[in-house]
Amino acid sequence: MRDDWKKHLLNIGAEFEGDRLRDYGNAERERSMAVNGDVICDLSHRGLLEVRGKDAQAFLQAQLGNDVREVSDTRSQLSSYCNPKGRAYAVFRVFHDRDVYLLEMNPEPVEPVRKRLTMFVMRAEVVIENAEDSRIRFGLSGPSAAQQLEENLGAFPAGIDEVVKRKDLSIVRVPGMVHPRFEIAGEIDACSALWNDLNVHSAPVGPEGWRLLDILAGIPAIYPETSESFVPQMVNLHALDGISFNKGCYPGQEVVARMHYLGKLKRRMYRLAIEGQERPPPGSPVYRAGGDPGQPDGEIVDAALHPDELYAALAVMQVASADQPLRWGAPDGPEAHVIPLPYTMPGSA
Repeated sequence: MRDDWKKHLLNIGAEFEGDRLRDYGNAERERSMAVNGDVICDLSHRGLLEVRGKDAQAFLQAQLGNDVREVSDTRSQLSSYCNPKGRAYAVFRVFHDRDVYLLEMNPEPVEPVRKRLTMFVMRAEVVIENAEDSRIRFGLSGPSAAQQLEENLGAFPAGIDEVVKRKDLSIVRVPGMVHPRFEIAGEIDACSALWNDLNVHSAPVGPEGWRLLDILAGIPAIYPETSESFVPQMVNLHALDGISFNKGCYPGQEVVARMHYLGKLKRRMYRLAIEGQERPPPGSPVYRAGGDPGQPDGEIVDAALHPDELYAALAVMQVASADQPLRWGAPDGPEAHVIPLPYTMPGSA
């Protein structure tokens, strides 16, 4: 995290563990506010890759699972980077800003993805760098989030994935569960000024608040424990406009296309509410109650504590098992309940 932005956050009550922002002194209240109220959240914990150069668009078009040609100064997209077997190394949001492409994801995959992408640059005029400190980034969510942006900036993105640029800031609308949700990026002065204006009506929350909102919105993240585990459709990217099925070749394209056109999706991502005192880690198993301990019916994608004291989780499950009583960790472990996602699943894989 940049020192100038860290100082700004410390001045408004942020509490840190080393260089990592933890919360603002009341994690329980922040969870409740994240779900029910208007909140702002620093996004410095999110990883960021910058891809620039004359051949950047063509290079990414040949590597990523969505159509990069649709990304512009007014539109972002979810996408993925897969191995040749169609299994995702990472899921991320792609932006275009200042003649560069930005890939925002959770921090763990950043360096592995950068190294692997660099292997295929060859003679292309492309530079790929870690850019986590190149821009200040924070999120805004809540019932009056759109109104607050309208009042302070004169505009806000009306549709999911749309981008609006105002006052040296880029604002993108991202999926939410109920309330509008936005991510904002720019230089320190512009971000500090807008943060201060929004802080009048919105409560600051730590990174766990934004993680919870991602889970409630059904947005997947890939961690080291689940790297190369899921075809993009298994984490519902086809329901989130995160896959292009007509863009041409990229690593894993044949597997992804075959599943779409010929296959039946036997595993997909569900939202779960899990009882118990321990956060379910990524990659941990989910079972049918009383099932075979050696045959999990699913695995956790991500989880965060909800204000109701259950864990909100995303899990890739066998579709045939999802309507059965479920347990996390063991066939007789804590109960897990399927909760509807806030988007519609396409009829085909």
